[in-house]
Amino acid sequence: MLPALILFALTYILMLSFSKYRPWIALGFAMVFLVTGMLPLNRVLEAVDFNVLLMIAGTMGLVSLFIESRMPSLLADLVMEHVSSVQGAAVALSLFAGLISAFVDNVATVLMVAPVALEICRKLKTDPVPFIIAVAVSSNLQGAATLVGDTTAIMLGSALDMSFLDFFWYQGKPSIFFAVELGALLSALILAFLFRKEKSAVTKTGVRTQVTDYVPSILLGGTIILLICASFLPEKPDITNGLICCALLAVGILYNLFRKKSVAAIWEPLKAIDFETIGLLVGLFLIIGGISAQGVIDAAAALLAKAGGGNVLILYTVIVWASVAISAFVDNIPYVATMIPVLASLAATLQIDPTPLYFGLLSGATLGGNCTPIGASANIAGIGILRKEGCQVSNRDFFRIGIPFTLAAILPAYVYIWLLYGV
Repeated sequence: MLPALILFALTYILMLSFSKYRPWIALGFAMVFLVTGMLPLNRVLEAVDFNVLLMIAGTMGLVSLFIESRMPSLLADLVMEHVSSVQGAAVALSLFAGLISAFVDNVATVLMVAPVALEICRKLKTDPVPFIIAVAVSSNLQGAATLVGDTTAIMLGSALDMSFLDFFWYQGKPSIFFAVELGALLSALILAFLFRKEKSAVTKTGVRTQVTDYVPSILLGGTIILLICASFLPEKPDITNGLICCALLAVGILYNLFRKKSVAAIWEPLKAIDFETIGLLVGLFLIIGGISAQGVIDAAAALLAKAGGGNVLILYTVIVWASVAISAFVDNIPYVATMIPVLASLAATLQIDPTPLYFGLLSGATLGGNCTPIGASANIAGIGILRKEGCQVSNRDFFRIGIPFTLAAILPAYVYIWLLYGV
């Protein structure tokens, strides 16, 4: 067990130190687990969650077509028609980003909304830095609201065998979607306060982005509808959701090929798939399978159970706030991937319902990334866009929005989840 634990720790240390090479580090150490036999070959396929990988790949490809159609820009124009000040624009744009992020990957959301935010800031002659930061943190918040909102939500849904509708209603109770929305309401008030000095009027141009291609929007909407319908299928294959996302992407690629009549039309959506993230997940799945086979997961669960003294409230509290703290510095994807089997083992050891622990993990890990500029991929993407525009983003700029936003979002979710699923 000790060699596996050392390799696991070394993997994380190197991924933190050399973030640019995280996928290769994860895959490299996964090979070490395989070559040494710490992960038996007969457990390789069961260690990799192919449903998660297929859902991510399919959704990312569809989102690239959705962005190209300019539909997000049109939706943003419609939102902006209903605000009167820069303050209102900032809050509305953040809520709009959150709405998209509930159904689309967080990074993709930032990439869709940030150009709109930049154009608004140019017209209003205001600093784009707080706007983009607000968009990024709002995207991270809503990623936990639905099954398809973020990689971590996909992973949790797979672990609990949750359907799309289970994120809204689970075990006969309102589910985690409403915990996220409570946080969104309170955090919107925080953003309104932070932008309280931005009272300049928004000029109404009456001009809207022209969208001539609605097929990508239909495909993305169809993906969501099919995921909902699939949730009612009895004894469906484990990779059903992944196959739905990839099948719709295939339709989108064929349509793109027919429309553009160019081979490039095939590669454009495929290039939008973040294969580094997929490679990182494959490596992590194999590494976690290896430490599980070596008994590390069960040992960690036993240690956590002992630390909590068997008190579920203490365990839940530790998981939520530790997840917030850790995810402020560590990407939440590897963290959640590691903790899911730990919590499963912990719940089995204590013979308790794992739901509040899982929901606490997802909410804490999703929101913790908003505390720092490096805590989430969406933050990094947003700051990268600002740097390309010649804007400098200091840690203070980010902390001023990220920390109060995180606290406002996590506190109601923490109380809500415990009252509904812990008591």
